[in-house]
Amino acid sequence: MPRLALLLTTLIWGATFPATKAVLEQIPPLSFLFLRFFLGAMLVGICLLLMARPLSCDRAVLRASAIATGWLFFGYVLQTVGLRYTSASNSAFITTLYVVFVPLILRRFGMRSWLATGVATAGLWCLVRPTAVLNLGDVLTLGCAMAFAAHIACLERFTREVDATSLFAWQMVAMSGLMLLAMLWEQPPLSAFVPTTVLFIGLAITGGLATLAFAIQMWAQQLIPAQQVALLFALEPAYAAWLAWYFLGESLDWQGWLGSMLILTGVIIGSLEPNRNEAERAVEASPAA
Repeated sequence: MPRLALLLTTLIWGATFPATKAVLEQIPPLSFLFLRFFLGAMLVGICLLLMARPLSCDRAVLRASAIATGWLFFGYVLQTVGLRYTSASNSAFITTLYVVFVPLILRRFGMRSWLATGVATAGLWCLVRPTAVLNLGDVLTLGCAMAFAAHIACLERFTREVDATSLFAWQMVAMSGLMLLAMLWEQPPLSAFVPTTVLFIGLAITGGLATLAFAIQMWAQQLIPAQQVALLFALEPAYAAWLAWYFLGESLDWQGWLGSMLILTGVIIGSLEPNRNEAERAVEASPAA
């Protein structure tokens, strides 16, 4: 069930790339990120009020939230700013390199894990085919991939140690505060906030649906090892390509189909259920944050 839920969330993550790319034609990146996370925090607050679900202010929860938020903040800032200087396909491919970075951070060097990672990465290259020329946007996005990998690794540990709901909510609140400061530093013009259709759709996808996807990730990471979560998220660009082919009639040549199949193969290899002892050793091997 948690693996299926994560597979469904990748559909939402895939939609955030073109949505963000379109919105950045109107509004500066840090200002958009503030609107996105402020909307997400408001929705989370309303849900918790309706559920009468109190938030924990325990020191362990706040510490875990601060560490996770730091990585999340750097990840989103580097990715969104990088999108202004690189293509959506390059951004999608480089961001998904967290598939490689997560097992490196967690020091998990099992043969099956690396086989799955290698197959999925080769598939990503065939599917997305990013340009070989490295630019500023690509460098920023590579930093984003490292930050997201660190965030995924942190969540594996923290969701097992503290209240996951409070951890999720405090991250949304902290991200809103940090992005507000970033927006004030960016000094956007008032014209950037004109309520256009593009802005509404972008916020609905990134502030609404993506917040739901993040909540599902928080729940699933209590049950699934971090490297498997990263591998499942590698299906994100494959989903985008398949949907564009089916609904929009966009072409998908043999390299695209080969890449898609390689990604799917890598996900299947990496998602095979380890035995109990392997799972316990994986969690124990996680580094202290």
